[in-house]
Order: sequence, then C-alpha cells, then structure tokens
Amino acid sequence: MPNTTLNALFAQKAFANTALLDKLEGFVETHPEENVMCRRTLNHALVVDRVFKGHLTGEPHGMTATNTPETPSVAELREAVAGMDQWYQAYVARIAPEALAEEVAFVFTDGQHGRMTRDEILHHVALHGAYHRGNVGQVLRGLGIKPSPDTLTSFLHMREPERREASV
Repeated sequence: MPNTTLNALFAQKAFANTALLDKLEGFVETHPEENVMCRRTLNHALVVDRVFKGHLTGEPHGMTATNTPETPSVAELREAVAGMDQWYQAYVARIAPEALAEEVAFVFTDGQHGRMTRDEILHHVALHGAYHRGNVGQVLRGLGIKPSPDTLTSFLHMREPERREASV
C-alpha cells in the first residue's frame, strides 16, 4: 500500500515548483538580478534533490557541491525540476512501507558521512524544497509580486474541492 502522505507531499512539491517557475518567467527582464538569485536558489534545491536521489538509489549523483557554477535558465530549470519531481513521485508511489525504515549510509558533497532512513530522506527533500521556495517567495514579495500558493492545505483543497464542504 503506497504512503499517501508522501504521495501528497511530492505531488504538492511538483505543483508548487511549476507554479513558482511560472512566476519567475514573468520577471526575467524586469528584475534580472533578483531573477538570477531566485534561479540559483531553486537550482540549489534541484541539486540537493539529485544528491538524495543518488543516495536513495545507490547510484553516483556526480555532484561535488550543493549548487552548480552555471545558473540555468527558467526553461532549463523547468525541464530539470519537472523530471526530478516525476522521479520522486514515482519513487514514493512504489516504495514498500517497510522500506521507508531502511537506513541509507552516504557521503555528503562536503565529504562528511551521513545516515538517514529512506523516510527521513524523503521528508528532508520535501521540506528542503519548501524552505527554498519560501525564500524565493520572499524575494517576489519584495518586488511586489504575489507568490504562487505553496502550502499543502492549498494544494489539497485545489485538487479536491469537496474538502471545502462543511462537515456534519
């Protein structure tokens, strides 16, 4: 049986990433410095997603830092983030509940050793992305741009409007 909480978290993560990247497309030319800062922040979140995907699969992630020297365009980020979000959604949809408790030993990009359960890794990835989307949201607010919705409650109620009905 799939973990419905993880499924919802990663579906919300994908939704929020798409909505935020839509916002970034709107101010590439009007606020170039802030746009680069936002793209660097989201690229960092993407790199961390890649690193932890490598830890979960046991495959080399090839990253030596938590960001890349180059700053991807919004279009490049959109494609890479969407692919990573799809991978995580498929992973949480198929992982057996008992596998969530398995510990994974790994090495961080700074060379330090670490160990987390698969469940902890997945929650870290979801929360880490939310934290950095919040950073970008603050930059948007400073520019007078309303950030896109980025809460689980908003996502669940948009996806399932019947949740807005009064309980009896």
